[in-house]
Parts: sequence; C-alpha cells; structure tokens
Amino acid sequence: MTRRQKITVAALLAAPVVIGLLLLSFNESPSSSIVPVQQANRIGLVRIVDVIYYADNYVWQLKELRKDKSIAGVIIRVESPGGGVAPSQELYNEVMRYRKEDKPLVVSMGNLAASGAYYLSSPAIKIFANPGTLTGSIGVIFRFPQYHKLFDKIGLDMETIKAGRYKDIGTPHRSMSRDERRLLQELLDDTHEQFIGDVSRARSMEADSLRSIADGRIFTGRRAKEIGLVDSLGGYEVALAWLREHVGLTEKAKTIEKKKRHSLLRDVLTEGIWDRIPFLGRPHQPGGMYFLMEHY
Repeated sequence: MTRRQKITVAALLAAPVVIGLLLLSFNESPSSSIVPVQQANRIGLVRIVDVIYYADNYVWQLKELRKDKSIAGVIIRVESPGGGVAPSQELYNEVMRYRKEDKPLVVSMGNLAASGAYYLSSPAIKIFANPGTLTGSIGVIFRFPQYHKLFDKIGLDMETIKAGRYKDIGTPHRSMSRDERRLLQELLDDTHEQFIGDVSRARSMEADSLRSIADGRIFTGRRAKEIGLVDSLGGYEVALAWLREHVGLTEKAKTIEKKKRHSLLRDVLTEGIWDRIPFLGRPHQPGGMYFLMEHY
C-alpha cells in the first residue's frame, strides 16, 4: 500500500470521529458557573436591553440566579422601551418569584425603562431611576398597516376566503369595520386592565389611583418617584451599593452574569458575524399586542 493510500484510509477512518466531535461542539449547555460556597456572597446581574420580543433568555438568567445559593441578591439593569405583552408578563412573573423565595431583587433604570420594561420592573423590592430616566407609558398598542388605498391606485385586489366572520380582522387589504374596531378595543382594554392590576399589586398601589396616570403618558424618573412608580433616584452604582448593603455584603462582593455556554469552536466561527451582517442580527418582530413606548 502506497503512502497516499495509507493517508486516504486514515482520513476515511478519522472522518466520522471528527464529524461527531464537530456536532457535539455545537451543542449548547447551561453554564455551570454555580460554585459550591458556604454562604451567599455574590450579586447577580441581568441586563434587559432594547425591545423585548422574546423573554426566554432573560427568564433563564433570572431562574439560574434565583436557584444559585451563592447569589445573595440580584440587580436588573433595564434599558428598554418595552415589548410584547406575553414576554413582559413572563418576566414580571419571574421577578415576582424572587419575592416568594425572599431573595432581594432591585431594578436600575437607565435612559429608558417604559411600558413593558416598567411592567417587569414593578415587582422589584426597590426601583432606582435617574432623574432624567423616561419611564411609565402604562398602556397597550396594536398596530396594523393599511395598503388598500395604494392597491386601489395601482389596480391590485386581494381576494380573501374565510370561515369565521372576524377571521381576517386587521387585514391591510380593506378598511376596518366598526364591529372589528370595537372587538379589538375590548381586547386592548382587557390587556390594559391586566397591566394596571399587576402593577398595582406589585407596587401596593390602589388600582384607581394608578389608572388615573396609566394612559400611556411617560414620566421622568424624578416625577415617577413623586407619584410612586419608582422608589429612589440614582444610577446603577447607587442601586448596586444599596443592594450590597441590604444583603450584608461589602463593595468587594463580585457581580456575575449567567450566560449559556457555547462551544469554543462555535464562538470562533460565529465571532462578530451576527453584528457584521445586519439582516442576520435583526430580531424578528412577532405580530400582536405590545406594551411598548412608541419611538422612531
């Protein structure tokens, strides 16, 4: 057997092993950063940024920190205009679990923490905002594009066959009927009441009192403190210092974030790709209702 033939045979024998290792290297596994310590001596950090289209990763981080016995308390840094109704509610429920398990959780609001971002922040034991933070915006929005006037101009029709009177409610291909608008308004009003009810429960505020300011308006952090939507004025470092003191830790206590661990090969292959190719990094915006402060 020639040398070339030997190399070819060796390559063929090694190929399944190499392929198997590559496949295994792409599997994700939770970070095993929980260390066996005798007492809670660290602070957990979760950063909630941009529009909240999905809550899965944030919920995972909060759950991991809640279960970690080495974590004495958690701080959430919020920089978001809000997001989807369901993701905001999922995060709200996860923050509420911290209360039930008596693990302190505080929120530090950055430049913007409005609508759904305020919703998820409300169960924190203490909310910090900068005087110029924009927050509030307690309301719900449901938007539909309308193309039918443009279609009329260019002579384009859309034929719809449906079973169910309201099956194509919100279609952009025709004007909305009065009954359809009424149904959607009822839907939004119900969701708005859920927002008000959950925040009033989390903040121990009278629902009627909250309802008077829950009309979608935004507030500065200073004004939000005056009306009871936030507790203290101050930035991230102020909030972190308060939490450390509250749980009896010194300023040397470490702050950690939970992240899902990827394989080294995956990190090398995907380093920077998502940020450099815009259409790959752009999040998909699901349809539906939003707890979202409109900004363009």
